[in-house]
Amino acid sequence: MDDEIKDNELLSTEEETTENNAHSSYKPSDKFDASAVHHLSGMYKNWFLDYASYVILERAVPHIEDGLKPVQRRILHSMKRMDDGRYNKVANIVGHTMQFHPHGDASIGDALVQMGQKYLLIDTQGNWGNILTGDRAAAPRYIEARLSKFALETVFNPKTTEWQASYDGRNKEPITLPVKFPLLLAQGAEGIAVGLSSKILPHNLNDICSAAISYLKGKDFSIYPDFPTGGSIDVSKYNDGQRGGALKVRAKIEKLDNKTLVIREVPFTKTASSLQESITKAIEKGKIKVRKVEDMTASEVEIQLHLTPGTSSDKTIDALYAFTDCEINISPNCCVIEDNKPGFLTVSDVLKYSVNHTKDLLQLELEIRKHELEEQLFYNSLERIFIEERIYKERKFETAKDIDEVVLFVDSKLEPFKNTFIREVTRDDIIRLLEIKMQRILKFNKDKADELIAKIKAEIAEIDKDLSEMVRVTIEWFKHLKEKYGKDHPRLTEIKSFDTIIAAKVVDANEKLYIDRQGGFIGTGLKKAEFVQNCSDLDDIIIFYRDGKYKIIRIADKVFVGKNVLHLQVFKKNDKRTIYNVVYKDGETNIHYIKRFNVTSMTRDKEYDLTTGTKGSRVVYFTANPNGEAEVIKVTLNPNLEKKKQNIFLERDFSQIAIKGRDAKGNILTKESVHRISLKSHGRSTLGGRKVWFDADINRVNYEEHGKYLGEFNDQDQILVILKDGTFYLSTFEATNHYEDNILRIEKFDAEKVWTAVVYDADNQGYAYLKRFQFEAIKRRQSYIGDNTDNELVLLTDTVYPRLQVTYGGADAVRSNEEIDAEQFVGVKGIKAKGKRLTTWEVKKIEELEPLRFPEEESARNNDENDDETNDNGALKGTASNHENLDPDAGKSQQQVIDEITGQLRLFNNTTDNETK
Repeated sequence: MDDEIKDNELLSTEEETTENNAHSSYKPSDKFDASAVHHLSGMYKNWFLDYASYVILERAVPHIEDGLKPVQRRILHSMKRMDDGRYNKVANIVGHTMQFHPHGDASIGDALVQMGQKYLLIDTQGNWGNILTGDRAAAPRYIEARLSKFALETVFNPKTTEWQASYDGRNKEPITLPVKFPLLLAQGAEGIAVGLSSKILPHNLNDICSAAISYLKGKDFSIYPDFPTGGSIDVSKYNDGQRGGALKVRAKIEKLDNKTLVIREVPFTKTASSLQESITKAIEKGKIKVRKVEDMTASEVEIQLHLTPGTSSDKTIDALYAFTDCEINISPNCCVIEDNKPGFLTVSDVLKYSVNHTKDLLQLELEIRKHELEEQLFYNSLERIFIEERIYKERKFETAKDIDEVVLFVDSKLEPFKNTFIREVTRDDIIRLLEIKMQRILKFNKDKADELIAKIKAEIAEIDKDLSEMVRVTIEWFKHLKEKYGKDHPRLTEIKSFDTIIAAKVVDANEKLYIDRQGGFIGTGLKKAEFVQNCSDLDDIIIFYRDGKYKIIRIADKVFVGKNVLHLQVFKKNDKRTIYNVVYKDGETNIHYIKRFNVTSMTRDKEYDLTTGTKGSRVVYFTANPNGEAEVIKVTLNPNLEKKKQNIFLERDFSQIAIKGRDAKGNILTKESVHRISLKSHGRSTLGGRKVWFDADINRVNYEEHGKYLGEFNDQDQILVILKDGTFYLSTFEATNHYEDNILRIEKFDAEKVWTAVVYDADNQGYAYLKRFQFEAIKRRQSYIGDNTDNELVLLTDTVYPRLQVTYGGADAVRSNEEIDAEQFVGVKGIKAKGKRLTTWEVKKIEELEPLRFPEEESARNNDENDDETNDNGALKGTASNHENLDPDAGKSQQQVIDEITGQLRLFNNTTDNETK
């Protein structure tokens, strides 16, 4: 029995082998046959080009007509064939798609999940992963999908689809789908092919529709990306999505309080996990000072950063943008398949092509519909004539020998009506008439037939009108899509202008700078050497030497700089307020020069000279002043013993020396021999206050004259920030400060300024109250319209004598408008005061009028204040003349100083009071 089974198995195996051989044309060649030898030269080149072309056209790059890659097109085609209105298992969709796609289930499944996560073409059910956290979708057997209503309306139409055979020839698949929408811009696309890549960013559905309508109307349009992860973008270098452009993307960071920051939205292509990882790395490197990071992301992103004590939240926000993935750059590359080859276009080009293609498809659908209606009209006309003329009851019709004779008879009876037909009557048309059942003939109603024909003609006329106005039809199509689907796709990404964050300015001082003067080394690793200042590992160091040379070097753990270092500090590029006061001796002429200069930019590791550069020149006196301070120095000359009367003391105020460039020679201080130069008294800044501007585009202050000028700020001055929600706070004028988007007023704080506000008080039936007050010097945010969050600010003005006009409405609209002088209506009270009620009648609006009174000129008072600022000698109060006296020779006469210099011993003191210094 076992042998029989084995024989049967062997026999079946042989039969299968014979059958397989019958299906194969391959025959092993004789290795000695010269015709079977193939040379490999040129094969790699040809095969590689075939492979590269296949990858570009069939895998990685989307087609411009429907905006889809082949795998995406095949997935949608399969889902349409499977569509019955219910959800299908993703595993079933993948299996069905494999009839058309030759690359396996993994690539199909991944592509399907990515399309489903865009929530545009596919309606999903189950765990499809999370683009915010980076979590993967569940297994294909657990999740389901179906086509969305948007996809069913815009993507498919078998009547306008061009078909081709699938890869194995068993099925038909679309060459491209007839998509009546710029799908490529809505979904975006990314792919890497051989020798090129494509990266098209997603855009908002409403923006696409609006841009399409503007293009059809002949208006200018612009369209920018919109990401499902939210965030904000700077499109200044977007370059219309063309290669070579760049897009800055930032996370949304909010202040929970002064010690806690919260990240609410992440940049596109990043997840909460990857963002947290980059933040952790920055903390470990000491770039930012955060004591704890909490990832609380669920359906929405929430990453809390708890700052270390004493850390600035504004500076930390800038540091997050500079050193973590909270700010990234994306380089778009709009590469698409057009005319069966790759091409590089702009986003605007893609939109225009898609809109024109949509118009052509709509026109083709109308033409197809018109043809169908014309055929229906033609047949209905034939049917009506056939029945009304009772052709079927003619004797020749009934006695005809065969079908050909019947066709000829019916054709002859239709001859008088042929001039009314839209086309010729064919044999098939007559045969179709012969197939009409008697029941239909008996139920034929002339009125209903005429009504149907009239209805068809009216529809054809409407189509003709649309065909002559295709621009209008296409505009209405995009308006329809926007109205129907736009509310489900709000814009998530905010378009803003970003300020350029210089990493060296926002990095925390995570290192300490030391100098070993004996060894000639500086660096952050010399823990036992002399401490200089705190710094960061991104800083540059400027070093001044006693011979007048100076240079900038990058900070390091340990670097040799020489032993004759005079001064070193962290170098700040473009710093115009740090002024160096110098006295140097020229090595050739022995003349002493005095100069003031700043250093705004230098080439790293290049040596410069603040002296004339002659051999033997050296620096005699040097100070670095971070705010442009100008001290008074005392110069003691070497005495000439041959002269009986001489003055060896000179005083020079640096405030009288102009600040010039670093290459300036300076002013001659003295040509005499100098014994020493010493500080006599500290001075004050000669630069005045810092001028500050506010740039509303980026909500930051700056010192580069960008935006609104706020004023000149001294150290104690502050900025008043008034918000639209009825709150205010004070801030410093640091360029690292971040400000909100809902700013009502921002200006230099003046504690004496009186403000006038009108508020609808929710605690008092919503009546309008008028109040006048002065803002308090408080840094924490507080409300000036009351504690009730339902209170509403009507207007706020700083006019000295404001006039208001109240217009009544509703039942009180008959009352005439009322003008109110606010300064006389209510006095100035505290910020917490409710104010005085304007009226109990119904108010339509309250607006400010032009003032009739203006404050008197206060020039006399200002002049008095200026007079008070000067002393009896005409010098400004607070200048060096009133500062402390640091003269090392205080209380000594000139002769005593000369004796000390020359080493003379005087036994008798003949000094008079006039000689005492």
